[in-house]
Amino acid sequence: MNKLVRHIPFLKAVFLHSVTAFGGPQGHIGMVLKTFVERRKDITRDELMEYVSFCQMLPGASSTQTLTLIGFKRGGVKLAVLTLLIWIFPACALMGGLSFVVGNIGTSNIKPTLFQFIQPMAIGFLAYAAFKAYHISIKNTITQVIMLVALLATYFLFKTPWIIPTLIVCGGIATNFSSRRIPEKEVIKPKQIRWTNIWVFVLIFVVAGFLSETARKQSWENKKPYNLFENFYRFGSFVFGGGDVLIPLMLDQYVVRPTSERVLRKNPDPIKVEREELLTGAGIVRAIPGPVFSIASYMGGIALKNEGPRVQLLGCVIGSIAIFLPSALLVLFFFPVWQNLKKFVVVLRSLEGINAAVVGIMIAATLYLLKDVSIVSFNTVSYINIGVILGTLLVLLYSKTPPPFIVLVCLITGFIF
Repeated sequence: MNKLVRHIPFLKAVFLHSVTAFGGPQGHIGMVLKTFVERRKDITRDELMEYVSFCQMLPGASSTQTLTLIGFKRGGVKLAVLTLLIWIFPACALMGGLSFVVGNIGTSNIKPTLFQFIQPMAIGFLAYAAFKAYHISIKNTITQVIMLVALLATYFLFKTPWIIPTLIVCGGIATNFSSRRIPEKEVIKPKQIRWTNIWVFVLIFVVAGFLSETARKQSWENKKPYNLFENFYRFGSFVFGGGDVLIPLMLDQYVVRPTSERVLRKNPDPIKVEREELLTGAGIVRAIPGPVFSIASYMGGIALKNEGPRVQLLGCVIGSIAIFLPSALLVLFFFPVWQNLKKFVVVLRSLEGINAAVVGIMIAATLYLLKDVSIVSFNTVSYINIGVILGTLLVLLYSKTPPPFIVLVCLITGFIF
């Protein structure tokens, strides 16, 4: 307990980050850089780039995994778990509460105009992170080429689930064709790996699938919570690309599939959600701080809203746990494996290309997000959007203003206009 007490300032910073980190995983990178690298110095810039690169190769919530690794580096597994819980709780609580609001009053009155300038702000944060990462990782011709290829491929194939991990792997392979920049080093025998996390991950996956299928076949009276846990645990285990991929999967699972005659023959009473309800949650989750995966808390509640308030609350809890549990188990298992693999020369050379690919991905994400922001309409809102993007970038580059203050200014601006 005493060991955790000394981490209270860090956990306070995590909580403050959780209630001010808008903009999805892309925007979160810039805020993490500003808060945990430059202000608190919990990790170095190089370590952050390594964490971001590593987490992009895993399924699940990448910004959540990155923050979990920062906690792991500071205080081991216990602090990593506390970091994870503090990070996801505000967003999950807000999205779970929204499921009760939408369930009672419908979707027509949910208009988050207060948050209209949050996305431009998030673009400013992402541009800041990309600018810093460029100076860290792009140092020669091969990294410039990798960055440009990753930029173009990500921009045009942004919603393709496998594009990001594919680019990262290809970037790592590309820098292994030359040994000039990184000298050969003696290969050190890897340390023994603890396999507990991966076995727990597999065991939960198998048991969840078995119980869900048994509940469906035998038509258990309370089968939907079992089905819900299996659905979200599966999503959290296989989703690459963050919320942009998770939301279409939920659309297929809960909106499209329940209308299929083939599905209805196998399961006459599937979990069903209205399209408008899902789209409302998808819109709101991008206007609140925290991980985009917290939409699972909302969807869990909406999915079970007709079962009564207690079961609906259970659905929110199931969605929150099932979607983030695979991310935590996978990142805490594979990171020590990754640390051992780094001792091999081939992996050491790969880091250069992996980091260059991540820079290209970050720049592409910045440009891609710009498509959804009005900046060429020549009206008041477009001028403010441009001002927010440039203002956020310049404030981050040339001042020590805390990120929460920038968020507050953007919220006030949205309220006024």
